[in-house]
Amino acid sequence: MSIKDTLEKRGNKYGEFTGHAAISQDLKKIMSGLPAWNFLSPDKKETLEMIVHKIARILNGDPEWYDSWHDIEGYAKLVADTLKEKE
Repeated sequence: MSIKDTLEKRGNKYGEFTGHAAISQDLKKIMSGLPAWNFLSPDKKETLEMIVHKIARILNGDPEWYDSWHDIEGYAKLVADTLKEKE
């Protein structure tokens, strides 16, 4: 598959990249501006940023695409499993 084919396929599911990027960056700006952000570990920050990335794809593209929702679950589970181990 060529990169052109890949980008076309992704665009059909996630919408135009510029729209996705605007949503994602706006949400990340809000998160990083909150006081609690400074106290999060890198894995929690990355998880929240990846979840926002997936949310932006859902809002900008196909909200019925299972994979986006499944990915959110996966990222949240990574942090939840780490926290559970600490208990």
